[in-house]
Amino acid sequence: MSLIPARTRRPRHRAVDKVAELHADNQRLITQLVGAAGHITQLELQLNEARTYQAEAEQVVVCLDADVTDLKAELARVTGLLAPYLAAEATAGAVTVPEMERDAAAMEDQATEPIPVKTLWDAYGISPVVRVAEPPDLDDPRTPTWVPDPDSETTQSLRVIAA
Repeated sequence: MSLIPARTRRPRHRAVDKVAELHADNQRLITQLVGAAGHITQLELQLNEARTYQAEAEQVVVCLDADVTDLKAELARVTGLLAPYLAAEATAGAVTVPEMERDAAAMEDQATEPIPVKTLWDAYGISPVVRVAEPPDLDDPRTPTWVPDPDSETTQSLRVIAA
């Protein structure tokens, strides 16, 4: 193995090679330009054809709208003319039924009395609790901690349990 690095040759940059490369790029770009111009021409033709179809379709829509408006007006006029005949036919074919009377003699059709609806207080003759008649025994461990203190005037005071 040699400790002297091999001499590497650098490629020569010749102007003739660069000019040939630029000519090739130029030809490629001109070919793309010609192809794009042809494609743009085709797209413009398609756009003009689509605009023609759109104009025809808009004209058809306007004509159909005018026809529908005329038909609606004609239908309203004919309905107005036929209204008396339709009313006479409905009156002639009407079914009249005498007012019904309930037969209370049949077992399945017995009249019932209305259900009395009362509040629970009215039904059981009680009133809401305003205050406790006898103060709770605060020494009883079963008495909840939220029971008010009987010596206090307010119901907001709570019994404090000494720990």
